[in-house]
Amino acid sequence: MRVDQFYESRQADWQRLEQLLALCEKNIRRLDADQVEALGSLYRAATSDLAVAQRDFPMHKVTAYVNQLVVRAHATIYQSEPLAWRRLWRFVVAGFPGAFRAALPFIVAAMLMFVLPALLAGICTAWNPDSARWWLPAGAHELIAKIEERSLWTDIPVQTRPYASSFIMKNNIQVAFLAFGSGILGCLPTVGIMIYNGLLIGAITGLTIHYDIGFELWTFVIGHGVIELSMIFIAGGSGLMLGWAVIWPGLLSRRDALVRAGRNAVRLVVGCVPLLVIAGVIEGFISPAAQIPWFVKWAVGLVSGVLLYGYLLFSGRER
Repeated sequence: MRVDQFYESRQADWQRLEQLLALCEKNIRRLDADQVEALGSLYRAATSDLAVAQRDFPMHKVTAYVNQLVVRAHATIYQSEPLAWRRLWRFVVAGFPGAFRAALPFIVAAMLMFVLPALLAGICTAWNPDSARWWLPAGAHELIAKIEERSLWTDIPVQTRPYASSFIMKNNIQVAFLAFGSGILGCLPTVGIMIYNGLLIGAITGLTIHYDIGFELWTFVIGHGVIELSMIFIAGGSGLMLGWAVIWPGLLSRRDALVRAGRNAVRLVVGCVPLLVIAGVIEGFISPAAQIPWFVKWAVGLVSGVLLYGYLLFSGRER
């Protein structure tokens, strides 16, 4: 077959494919069911034409034209689904809270790994303040002298609060991702992160209680702390879920178990990020504000906690 015969025999289908692709570029929803079916059929025919053209007329401009047409059609047909607001809304309303409830045993385990060491360290330092040097890491020993003077480090100057807020957001998100990502190593790093942070918070709280400034400390913490600590527990739970899939895959292969756990864990961590941003904003602008009464800060923490857990526990449930 000569190239002009090949072109004339296939030209009508190529032009029809070009017309459908032009409609897709304007708005893919303009295609009806018959046009979608025709688009797939014409694309498959064009790929066959390209194979023939590359075999018989490799250097001809007709081959270059068909190649460009096939590339254009492939990009249109196999394009990834755009991020639609409806999909994002479904994730917010049902996806994230559903993932939370599915992972609840792991999240509770992560919370206990934080809370129990915190209680132990808090009781010990409240009873014997000298033991704070055993519980606190060396980098936190400078806080002991401040607390002994009955002063806190929570006063953030107004002009630096935007920068402090962004730093706090970044730090909290890093801790969450570290607790999540380290779970793939078999739970132990995640367990260590939860215990370490629990001991740190507990020891500082117990020391401030001993020196009668515990209420002042938690007046600062409570506004953002309910959301922040909850997200740390969720991130820790997602890390434990990954680690458990590695340690005990059940009837699945470790790879399949890890993939299954990873899907839910990633949803959890992605959902934590905007909530950690909210906690960072509260910590940067509301928690250190001396002009805001203490009961308002406590109300912010308690109300945010009720709203958060009402959302996580009940949103997206099937009727």
